[in-house]
Amino acid sequence: MKNIFTSLLIIVALTATAQSTLPTAWSFPTTIFPTGWTNSGIAYYTGSGNTPPAAKFDTQTDWVQLYFSGTPGTLTYFVAGNSFSGGTFDVQESINGITWTTLHSFNDVTLPPSTYTQFTDNPAPGSHYIRFYYTFKAAGNVGLDDVNLNAAPPSPIQEINVKYNNTTVLTSAEVWFNSPVSTQTQETFTVENLGTTNTLTISSAVITGPNATDFSVASFPATVGALGNGTLQINFTPAAAGTRTAVLTINNNDTDESAYIINLNGVGGNFATEPTGAPTNLSFTNIKSYRFKLNWTAASGSPTGYIVLRSDFNATTVLPVDGIGYSVGDQIGNSKVAYVGTNISCWANYIGANQNYYFEVFSFNGPVPFINYFELAPLNGMTISSASMQPPTYYNGINTSAPTFVADLTALINPHTDNFYGNYGPRMISNFWARDTSNGNKAITCVYSGEDLVYTEPFGWVSFSREHTFCHNWMPTNPSTTGPEYSDYFNLFPTDQINANAIRSNYPLGIVTTISSSFMGSKFGTNTSGQTVFEPRDEQKGDAARALFYMATCYNLPTQNWGFPNPISTSIMYGENQNLMKAWHYADLPDAREIAKNDYIDSLQGNRNPFIDSVNYACYIDFNNMTKVSGPIIPCNASSIGLADHNPNKIQMALWPNPSDGSFILFYQTKESETIIIRLIDTSGRVVIEQSNKVELGANTISLDFHKIAKGMYTLQLQGANTINETLILK
Repeated sequence: MKNIFTSLLIIVALTATAQSTLPTAWSFPTTIFPTGWTNSGIAYYTGSGNTPPAAKFDTQTDWVQLYFSGTPGTLTYFVAGNSFSGGTFDVQESINGITWTTLHSFNDVTLPPSTYTQFTDNPAPGSHYIRFYYTFKAAGNVGLDDVNLNAAPPSPIQEINVKYNNTTVLTSAEVWFNSPVSTQTQETFTVENLGTTNTLTISSAVITGPNATDFSVASFPATVGALGNGTLQINFTPAAAGTRTAVLTINNNDTDESAYIINLNGVGGNFATEPTGAPTNLSFTNIKSYRFKLNWTAASGSPTGYIVLRSDFNATTVLPVDGIGYSVGDQIGNSKVAYVGTNISCWANYIGANQNYYFEVFSFNGPVPFINYFELAPLNGMTISSASMQPPTYYNGINTSAPTFVADLTALINPHTDNFYGNYGPRMISNFWARDTSNGNKAITCVYSGEDLVYTEPFGWVSFSREHTFCHNWMPTNPSTTGPEYSDYFNLFPTDQINANAIRSNYPLGIVTTISSSFMGSKFGTNTSGQTVFEPRDEQKGDAARALFYMATCYNLPTQNWGFPNPISTSIMYGENQNLMKAWHYADLPDAREIAKNDYIDSLQGNRNPFIDSVNYACYIDFNNMTKVSGPIIPCNASSIGLADHNPNKIQMALWPNPSDGSFILFYQTKESETIIIRLIDTSGRVVIEQSNKVELGANTISLDFHKIAKGMYTLQLQGANTINETLILK
């Protein structure tokens, strides 16, 4: 009996998108792309376009691609430049999605500035791909809107088209089917004549290739009338288990497809031939705190592709199951699928600083349900993400004893690159906040409540928003939205718009004692003083405080005080409690993800959040009036809410100042009294200093003196109930 999956059809490549049928159109609302349309993670012009929104190409090699069946007719689209100068924006076509030909090329002379203008192009009859591609960027962006691709009008001359299970098989594409070994099954193809007048004549149907004797042509139509169809049947009798390949050539009188080729992949039994080996030489490059790249050498025998499994906890030891196809984000045992495809490299995203990551790479042959994994000896390895990307000399000019300390910090982190509010989606959501989840989807988390939003790319601002932690209405520059303070990525976080962001409104953050409303981990109500406040979940309290500290410091000027506003407005006659923010700052110290975020935003903006790098800096600033505090107690205000009582199950460590000339303070919060071992380890792995310290339940501060140690980069390792590593820099 034929396997129930016999009808499976795989066209082009395993990872290719489904084809769109003609006509097809897309006007770029920020939702899921239609069938056949893919993109590189473009942004959107939400307020402009021929019919807003429009696609926004703001990075070189940004693209939107369409894959379609049938013969294309006219292609129409609207484009406009936005401060575009010196670059090239191309409209391209391709037969196979690999080799591209330019249909239309725009430069700063031919690309209309500002006003969206319609253009019309005529793709070649044999093209099955259209791509809009930002080939070279010198300056500015490109907007694209209202793309329409029509089907070519019926031709009077004969035109061959072949279908398998009601799906068009493009010439040179492939089909898969199976049969028990030594058992004959028959596969049926439909040969169509799309011509409206002339008869399609088929002179022969020939099978060649490595396993041609396993296949035979049972029948084919000698002629097919205008707009008619006929049946071509192939017998498949596999002589052995595994993949059996051949080439079917249909010779006919179509003027541009006189030899219509279909690659036949028959499977003897249930699974394709297993690969002969695993890939080799796993290496890790471009290692940063927020991403790194995996590379490997291709397995012998040219397998169909590779699947990469990742574990963030310990070595992955699970195996994929033959016959089952997996998508990126699927969970397999203790591992998650990180990549599926034909490349010999992939990126690891959604990582944290100084964390261990484990990987397995398997080769496989065939598509689902015939997919066969080489499981005998998968390639495996691990790496540690960078502990910090902070330049060693970044804070060399900062001295907490200096009377100009606050102004010096402001000068250090200014000026910086403005990445624009509208780019937050592709740059921060897609490249930092988004994580892989099941079925090839992505997920992000509302930082205030902990709610997860699962979506299919591309991401769109539908139910989530970009929250200004330091509220826009608090800013002295309000209502302006053009300055860098409005779009500063250190101040923006993804939140649920209706249930969190809108509820918070312009109220200060605080501890809610009388709840008016709550949503998952967030609360809204009044504090012990009867003031209306919004309380985010514990995991965001320290992050929010450091965002407030950063904004107040970054944009403070002698002529413009960015201290916490008090009162906030005529309807909110009180302000943010800086003592509580400092307590949150120490209760929820920077974790691996926040350190990675600091490094990633630095790569975009060219500046850092000093209160993530050196947590004690917050104690030296009065955030009400942005003046220096002399001789503060460190950690400042940490006891005001009780560190251990506030989050007793969270073990935390912080080190400051870092870098230092030798004097460090180690902050350690533990959920039990214990003896810890502190080691200073150099880059060769040698333990330079080792000491033991008794710590008590809750918050502990330990003074460390490394003045006699050579300058350089070290690892400070704290070993207790858990082992924690932190990069330490002696300057």
